[in-house]
This record gives sequence, C-alpha cells and structure tokens, in this order.
Amino acid sequence: MRFTGHHIVWLTLWMSLVTGIHEIFHPQWMSIPWLPLSIIGTAVAFYVGFKNNQAYDRLWEARKIWGAIVNSSRAWGSAVKGFTGNLFTNKNYSEAELHNVRKTLIYRHVAWLYALRSQLLLPTPWEHVSQGNHMARFTQERMKTFGVGLLDDDVTQVELGQFLPQDEYERLINYKNTATQIIDQQALDLQELREQGIIDDFRHMELQKILYDFYVHQGKAERIKKFPLPRQYGGMSAIFVGIFIFLLPFGMVSEFHKLGEMGAWLSIPFSVLVAWIYLCMELVGDYSENPFEGLGNDIPMLSLCRVIEIDLREMLGETELPPPIEAVNGVLM
Repeated sequence: MRFTGHHIVWLTLWMSLVTGIHEIFHPQWMSIPWLPLSIIGTAVAFYVGFKNNQAYDRLWEARKIWGAIVNSSRAWGSAVKGFTGNLFTNKNYSEAELHNVRKTLIYRHVAWLYALRSQLLLPTPWEHVSQGNHMARFTQERMKTFGVGLLDDDVTQVELGQFLPQDEYERLINYKNTATQIIDQQALDLQELREQGIIDDFRHMELQKILYDFYVHQGKAERIKKFPLPRQYGGMSAIFVGIFIFLLPFGMVSEFHKLGEMGAWLSIPFSVLVAWIYLCMELVGDYSENPFEGLGNDIPMLSLCRVIEIDLREMLGETELPPPIEAVNGVLM
C-alpha cells in the first residue's frame, strides 16, 4: 500500500466517473466491446513483461557486480597480508612498518568502496529524483522514509576522511572520478613497494591483477548507472498502460451491465483491481531498472561496504569494529 496505495484513489475516481455517466445518461458510445479491449490488454501485458524482464536483468547484474566486489575485496586483503614481507628486501623492516603498509593498502581500498558507492548514487537525468517537481518531491520523501540518510548522504565524506590520510584525501576528493584515482594510487604504492623489495615481481603482478578486477567491477557498475534502459521501453510501456487504464472502464461497465440493474456498479471494484495490477506491473519495472538511485529497491551498497570493511579490518587484527548496517523501515541499504 505504501508503494502504490495512493494510485487506488484516482483509479477509483476514474472508474466511478465512467460508471456513473454510463448509468445515468446511458450514452451508446460508452459501451466498448470487450474483445478489442482484451487484445489491447494482452499486448500491453507482453510489452510490460518484456520491460520488467530487462529491468530485473539490470538489477540482478548490479547485485552480481557487488557480489564480485565482495569476493575481490577479500582476495585483496588476503593477498596484501600474505604478499608483503621481508623475503625479498635488502633492509629488514619491522613488523610494525609492514603492518602500516598493509593497513594503508587495505584502508585505501575501503575508501574506494565508499567512494564508488557515492558516485553511483549521484542522480542521472532519467532517474525519479531528477524528474518533474511532484515526482522529485515524492522521491525525496521516499529517500527519507526508506533508507539510511540517502537524501543527505554524508557517509562518503566521513568514511573517506577515516580511511585516507588528510593530504591524500584532499587531493583525491577533488578528482572528477575519485574511485578511479584511488585505485591508481594503489598501483603507485605497489610500484614503490616493488622497488623497496617488500613485494617481488610475481606478487606485484598478482596484486595488480586484483586492482584490474576492481576497475572491471567499477566499469560494469558505471555502465548500468550511466546507460538507462532504452527509453522506447522505459517510456512507451507507461503510455500503453495509461491507454489501457483509460479504456478499461468503458469495456467493463458494458459487460457488468448485462448482470442487471445494479450490475454495472460492480464493475468499479473489478476495474480498479485490474487497473491496479497493470499499474503495479509498470511500477515494479520502473523502480527496478535503476538499481543505484538511492531508493528502497536498490542494491544494498551501504550494507555491502560495511560487510567488506568489517572483514578487511578483522584481517588486520582489529577488534573495535563498526556494527553491520541494519534495515530501516524494512529496507536494507
């Protein structure tokens, strides 16, 4: 009801208006044969079904991308711990110095996670918060109600300041694509560690491969974010559903009128139910096609970032860890 309940009001008003005019004035032109209307409904159902399939593919691909980020992040933490040491060094580094190296690489990766999340939440012109005044206000209210501070999101600023040195933070935050530059900084550090002998050629290449995986994951997520579901599917299905809902009561009232004097009024609840189902089908696809827009149907990026953060910090031996993200109003973000 929270998702679509407000639509029932205008659906009921429209169905009641058509039925009232039909029963009071009995105009012949208001009786549409059911056969052509059913053909339109079938065609719309196929079209909306195709759109929903493609929208779900985008949503599920986004979830698989973040699942791969989780796996690669754990591999990064394990490799950083296992590959850095004094085996190939001319100078014997203390365990505290090696721990600091590992901590820098792992903390910077956590910063990359939150930076990527923040960039993926930036609104695009086709997302709901960027649409008309009413839609923008309605979407902002949903962001406040469902989610963890997504409308005024300061998570990235806090986390980047925690996991990056101050000078590095001030430099990286000003780039147009901070997440990309964080990975590049990781590569520069790996090169320096190779020159110091803390990692050898083989380990350097293996760690660089994991950084390449992060670029791949980021690129896949950015592709979904920056390329919408083609507008001929995203927009036309809403028009087709609107046409069907507009015509629906004209066909239903004539059919129910055959049941008797009061039969036509029974068409109102049935018409509302049918129209509401089609409308829900359209809205499910509409709110699934953009999985990074900061709404309740999104990929739970904040929760996944926190899961990875906890895992990597435990690899460093830390015990004072942040709690996992809990669902707010039944929505895990």
